[in-house]
Amino acid sequence: MSDSRNYRHPPMQTGWIDRPHLSAELGDLALESGESIRNYCQSYVTHGELAADKSNLVLVCISLTGNHHRLDFLIGTGRALDTDRYFIVCADPISNGLSTSPSNSTEQPRMQFPRFVVRDMVRAQYRLLTEVFGVDNAYAVVGASMGGMQALQWSVSHPGFAKRVVAMTPMAKTHPWAALVVETARRCLTADLAWSDAGFRTRPVQGWSAYSALMAALLARTPAAVSGFAPDVTSARQWLQSLTAQNEAGGFDAHDYLYQSWAYEAHDVDTTPGLTGDALATVKVPALIAAPSLDLFNPVESARSAAQSIVNARFVEIPSVQGHQAATATSSEDSQFLNRVIGEFLCG
Repeated sequence: MSDSRNYRHPPMQTGWIDRPHLSAELGDLALESGESIRNYCQSYVTHGELAADKSNLVLVCISLTGNHHRLDFLIGTGRALDTDRYFIVCADPISNGLSTSPSNSTEQPRMQFPRFVVRDMVRAQYRLLTEVFGVDNAYAVVGASMGGMQALQWSVSHPGFAKRVVAMTPMAKTHPWAALVVETARRCLTADLAWSDAGFRTRPVQGWSAYSALMAALLARTPAAVSGFAPDVTSARQWLQSLTAQNEAGGFDAHDYLYQSWAYEAHDVDTTPGLTGDALATVKVPALIAAPSLDLFNPVESARSAAQSIVNARFVEIPSVQGHQAATATSSEDSQFLNRVIGEFLCG
């Protein structure tokens, strides 16, 4: 465990918890496709202390373009992921710019990087937990959006490894709508003049501007949410300009987005090797699935369907108008609700 050799952290934001940035050198990471990511570096941070019997580990899985701060609003004393009770490992996914990615790989840079799937993210996390921390089970796996998709995949790929599963705004299989969303986002980026089949020659600033308008402004929220802070056209435009500048300052790499979004689009727990039929029906551990009534990115029916397939699952509707942003710290009411519901579930 050490500071990441490819450390490239975005600017700290309000509400993020500053923790030592760690990484595990796992060697070559074998992928489901038969290819490998060479010299794979798994980035992560930890909160709390691992119990002597190693029974209190909670794995936090991260969303599309997210990093280990994604669920910081749930972490801390008295919160759902209570650092006085749990040892929390927040693992950066493949291709987020911190773990090995097209943007930081020296051996497989940019478009030379191999394609991977969500199950490969889970495989890297499994190696981190078993090889670095020496655990053979986890108290829980928690995630939102693509992190929730990883959490569901964990329950299928490694039955019983996690005693509880929490998945917010997830999909067990990528909805056709969500696939169209990420395809449109890729088209926003690759329409930039910086794009060629060999990759982006420079940062696609105009492409990222179009991406931000689509993904961060329109798909991540609802009309009711926007009305809450932008009552007229002028204020809406000003907000979009500010949001675009914030996303640009984050510096997420366009190559990394292409690869993560391909994994997002291809996700389907029912294609897990060795399984047939409804994979979630094999899950026996308690699961909490949470989503708002309207999500313009990951349709809520996907979350409901996942909960219906799991024998011991509970679906909770997040009482929020924030859409896909409901599983974030955007609204203090949503944050408080999720901290309460998830905290009660984990303690139950």
